[in-house]
Amino acid sequence: MKKLLLALVALGFCAHAALAATPPAYFVDEAKLPFNELANLPSQREWGVHNGAGYRIEVPQQWNGKLVIWAHGYRGTGLELTVDNHPLRAFLLANGYAWAASSYSRNAYDPAQGAKDSHALTQLFNGRFGRPSRVYITGASMGGHVTGIVAEQWPQSYDGAMPICGVLGDYELFDYFLDHNVAAQTLSGQNKRYPYGDDYLSVTVPATKAALGPAFPFALNAAGQNFKALMQQRSGGVRPLFEQGWLYWNGLVPGDFLFGLGVGNGTLPRQPGVAVQNVDVVYQFDANPALTAAEDAFNVNVQRVTADPQARRRNGLANVTPTTGDLRIPMLSLHTLGDLFVPFHMEQVYARRVAEKGNSARLVQRATRDVGHCSFAPAELVTTFVDLVKWVEAGVKPAGDAVLDPQAVADPAFGCKFTDKTAPRIWDQPGLGILKPAACPVP
Repeated sequence: MKKLLLALVALGFCAHAALAATPPAYFVDEAKLPFNELANLPSQREWGVHNGAGYRIEVPQQWNGKLVIWAHGYRGTGLELTVDNHPLRAFLLANGYAWAASSYSRNAYDPAQGAKDSHALTQLFNGRFGRPSRVYITGASMGGHVTGIVAEQWPQSYDGAMPICGVLGDYELFDYFLDHNVAAQTLSGQNKRYPYGDDYLSVTVPATKAALGPAFPFALNAAGQNFKALMQQRSGGVRPLFEQGWLYWNGLVPGDFLFGLGVGNGTLPRQPGVAVQNVDVVYQFDANPALTAAEDAFNVNVQRVTADPQARRRNGLANVTPTTGDLRIPMLSLHTLGDLFVPFHMEQVYARRVAEKGNSARLVQRATRDVGHCSFAPAELVTTFVDLVKWVEAGVKPAGDAVLDPQAVADPAFGCKFTDKTAPRIWDQPGLGILKPAACPVP
């Protein structure tokens, strides 16, 4: 996790575009593709390279005829392409499911390529082992974005989708990174203009934090409190675990993480022009839609950024392919409430898009109580997958959380229903007890 976070800070997630005439020389180290059989779970295992992407496939000896595709998350900008085993591998094999996972043929934030390579792997599986009776697409983080794209682009080939901690709001995530930085600049009085330049993290950010409180993020002045409140609204609204997430992502994750996500120039690999914007955002420090004098002043003074049209494509399999809400198969998603890297807001953005398309009956969303990114207990993942299968195969629609109801989201018990309360959490580690939330109420 730490290596991934540091890599993302270095990238700025909105890094300078890689638009060189010669594409990067991505490669798969085929010596790393073989993987061993799990004890007491005999299987047929296959690995190789298909269309430039490494892959792994595993089919249990007693195959139930069903396939589960795994879409991995962001890998950084290195040239080596690597493959994950499915995080539910043991459960899937024990219950008769085959699984397959692709490295994708590119790194960087390229969910379109991830979607195309994952779908190509599904087709490869069909040719090797026969067409499965059911196919499920699952994925985490950027892989959750991939899952959303696959579900919308090829609904005839998949029966159910399970994105976890997913970037289901596509460009809205990058806008959120912009929000964090322009808001901090305005409220701190530093007023550094975006894009920030090479001295941002070394000079501007320390001065910014000092101006927001005597011990940012743990002790804040009035400006710092407004900044915190603004980021709460922009990341999903008032909800349990935001306080803990605020301390974790702004103080305990190394390297000024959220500030580091804004150090680029707003462009994305393989896509020309600035892709981030906030020109359409009305910033608030609370949930009351009526603007206070302080909110009015902030909205007047904050720097506004407008994306270049060619960098924010809204159709086709563009680099950062949007999720449109055109959902034709059941989707059951999972997201932690305290994640401020890929925040809970992503679920709300997607829920609105699905509702606008009239497809809300096909989407169920669940919240769990943790501060980490993709920090799910094994039982939470198993339960989510099992409930998705019951929905697809038996018509039993699972329960979910009302992610678009501010009153429900703000309830102190929100997220308790689908959280494994017996699992170890980040706050159980030495020195992190400050992050421990109030216990879920006894039902």
